[in-house]
Amino acid sequence: MRRRGGATALAGSPVLVGAVTVLVTVIAVFLAYNANRGLPFVPTYDVKVRLPDAANLVRGNDVRIGGTRVGVISAIRARRDRAGRPFAELTLKLDKVVEPLPADSTVLVRPRSTLGLKFLEIRPGSSRRPLRAGAILSLAAARPRPVELDELFNMFDRRTRAGQQRGLQGFGTGFAGRGADLNTAIARFPALLDDLRAVMANLAAPETRLDRFFPALERAAAEVAPVAEQQAALFVNLDTTFTALARVARPYLQETISRSVPSLEAATREFPKQRPFLRDSAALFADLRPGIAALSRSAATIADALAAGTRTLPRTPPLNERAADVFDTLAEFAADPLVERGLGQFTRLARALRPAIAFLAPVQTTCNYVTLWFRNVSDHLSEGNRTGTWQRFIVVSPPLGPNSEAGPSSGPANGGGAPTLYLHTNLYPNTASPGQPRECEAGNEPWLPGRTVIGNVPGNQGTRTEGQR
Repeated sequence: MRRRGGATALAGSPVLVGAVTVLVTVIAVFLAYNANRGLPFVPTYDVKVRLPDAANLVRGNDVRIGGTRVGVISAIRARRDRAGRPFAELTLKLDKVVEPLPADSTVLVRPRSTLGLKFLEIRPGSSRRPLRAGAILSLAAARPRPVELDELFNMFDRRTRAGQQRGLQGFGTGFAGRGADLNTAIARFPALLDDLRAVMANLAAPETRLDRFFPALERAAAEVAPVAEQQAALFVNLDTTFTALARVARPYLQETISRSVPSLEAATREFPKQRPFLRDSAALFADLRPGIAALSRSAATIADALAAGTRTLPRTPPLNERAADVFDTLAEFAADPLVERGLGQFTRLARALRPAIAFLAPVQTTCNYVTLWFRNVSDHLSEGNRTGTWQRFIVVSPPLGPNSEAGPSSGPANGGGAPTLYLHTNLYPNTASPGQPRECEAGNEPWLPGRTVIGNVPGNQGTRTEGQR
């Protein structure tokens, strides 16, 4: 009776009923107002995110992973780094089901609609290191940089729109009347794509290092930036050139382009066959390189020879006519069997003389002794006085003393009290011949006072002789 009476008293009290109704309404409004910020008394996973720009985000905007809402932005604050640059710091209230996020997760501000609504997208990473509650994702995690809709529309300024119009007009004019060519091109695209597959695989290979191409291209652009005006003048001049070429575009350039395809196909077939010729040509030019280098030094002499030849060669036909009998006689002589036997003998003689000539050749080619001998003999037999030449009357006598070379002795001259009474003789001086040191010793031996020297003198005397190095 007492319980039923209490309930009846409560239901019968308008004040209590109104108070309960107002309390329920206030609670419902409070919950509805804070629904976007998270329900009270519900545990959350709180983290902070730093962005270069909040990009029109506001408190209460969604936080999503893979398109699913996992939390809200509870606070947005402006901060500055150590260098004084501003950035936005967002406090996120996330559902516990996503805890913990990987530490290498990234964030991106994305549009929710064309009316300007935004949400924050989290892309979980693959790191095994967790992002604990209260941790901060640094600015490095905010990538890539979001592109706003107004920035996209701002690209289409007046100059861009005018350029697009001119481009469309140019493409329209270029494609007009070329339907058959376009159909042919489309039909050949599959073969092109088959060939392009190998090219793309090569570009994608790590050995190609395509990732270094664009930074290098950027550096190249930075290097040519100081000559931008000259490049602009180049394009102006190219415009003048192409304007002039437009006058001969048809039929001359058109025929050139049309015939280039068969030419390239023929080149594709024939160039591999020309590789041996090109390889031999490269070897030939490599062999000719020393001669061409020497030609620059002897060009004047060759020019004089050609100038003399232009005067002399017109007079040679009579000589050639007279030389015909000589060559006929030589032909009869060559047909004689005895001549062949004689040539065989000469061949054997040359083979026998070859070692001696090879040994004696440096005497002249390196030391110039033969020329010096004839010159000295000529001077010896021609110069003198009224008594006669030096060869006829000058007597050179060695000094007298023990073991002197002036008469019989018991041994080589070895001083005997006279500082010049020492024998110096070298019967086989070095002449840079094979097996000898490269030196011209004859006539260059130094006088060694107080010593008897028989044979080669010590040291290398070099290859310098009189009038020649």
